[in-house]
Amino acid sequence: MSAHVVNTHEAKSRLSELIREAELGHDVIVARNGHPVAKIIPWPPPRSPRVAGAWAGRVDYSTDEVGPDSDVTLLFEDSADAEFG
Repeated sequence: MSAHVVNTHEAKSRLSELIREAELGHDVIVARNGHPVAKIIPWPPPRSPRVAGAWAGRVDYSTDEVGPDSDVTLLFEDSADAEFG
């Protein structure tokens, strides 16, 4: 699908027609002095509403928690002492 490029003056004069083109799925690019500055696109269709709990029972997870790593904690403490101490 090719893009339809129009200058700003033409876009002002034919806005309704350009909107119809975008609704049909065509790319409409508005240019000023030959440089693209805007794109007319159709409004996206509404999304279906999100339902809480839609993923219930579909995702496996573990309740196994890992405690703090003493080596990492020591590195953070040493870093803080070096910066502020």
